Amino acid sequence: MDPVLLEVNDLQTYFFTERGTARAVDGVSFRVPEAQVFGIVGESGCGKSMTALSIMRLIPSPPGRIVGGEIWFNGTNLLSLPEDQMQALRGNKISMIFQEPMTSLNPVFRVGDQIAEVLQRHSAITGKEALDQAAELLEKVGIPLPTVRIKDYPHQMSGGMRQRVMIAMAIACRPRLILADEPTTALDVTIQAQILELLKHLQESIRTTILLITHDLGVVAELAEQVLVMYAGRVVEEAPVIDLFHHPLHPYTKGLMRSIPGRASNAASRRLEAIQGVVPSLFALPSGCKFNTRCPYAFERCFHDPEPDLRTPLGGHPVRCWLY
Repeated sequence: MDPVLLEVNDLQTYFFTERGTARAVDGVSFRVPEAQVFGIVGESGCGKSMTALSIMRLIPSPPGRIVGGEIWFNGTNLLSLPEDQMQALRGNKISMIFQEPMTSLNPVFRVGDQIAEVLQRHSAITGKEALDQAAELLEKVGIPLPTVRIKDYPHQMSGGMRQRVMIAMAIACRPRLILADEPTTALDVTIQAQILELLKHLQESIRTTILLITHDLGVVAELAEQVLVMYAGRVVEEAPVIDLFHHPLHPYTKGLMRSIPGRASNAASRRLEAIQGVVPSLFALPSGCKFNTRCPYAFERCFHDPEPDLRTPLGGHPVRCWLY
């Protein structure tokens, strides 16, 4: 088994506002082996992106703050590093593909200059060398005429091309860890498939580790080896991807599976099953299990007792549910 590259222990990221305290990430723990694709899934608002931003230490403060836990990367606790050392890691050893490339790329700078800036920030090369490498990176991520396209501004590119530019920036310094936050959001199905194939190829060719953040279980099935399911800021289930798809345990995970088009469970009715209700507000979480208001299996204990710890039933995998 590959050695562990990233280990998150009891991570707690809270937002302190006039409405109260929102526990966006509430005691999350997981381990990511080196050179693996590790997926985190869940609906919008479950804490996936905040987990990734916490690892990068990019939580907006105020009102957000990491109040507890540890984030170990290659033997170093990132939460103990001074800001200048953290800046030296960002974009170099750890990089991030942000959710929306149009708002993540600077609209007033050419894409080649933006990639070159990453290279010059972390290596002693000239501007011309950086631009030459930027063109090579664009070619590597499948953008045609790279020496021409490095002179484009973001608005001159399609959504798929902008996402490829973001990936080029993320791999520029051959990082050991890439945090990919919804890398296929707002792309059409054909471009999504191309981006996923590109990520898979790059992960294998440069042997990097990818932490994949997504709400799309199809993306998880395509890329990930291990999957973490989050709900309302907490981990509710963790399993190898094959186990999760064949034997989901938590009622929330089962609901996500039933909502996938084309699954055998939906074939008879030809109708998708939606999870009732919505993710609760972090300012008004239900008592007991946070999923109890939407769960078809909820019983009295789910409403009154605190949530159980993650436990592994016989022949299963870790799950946070009173049914087990």
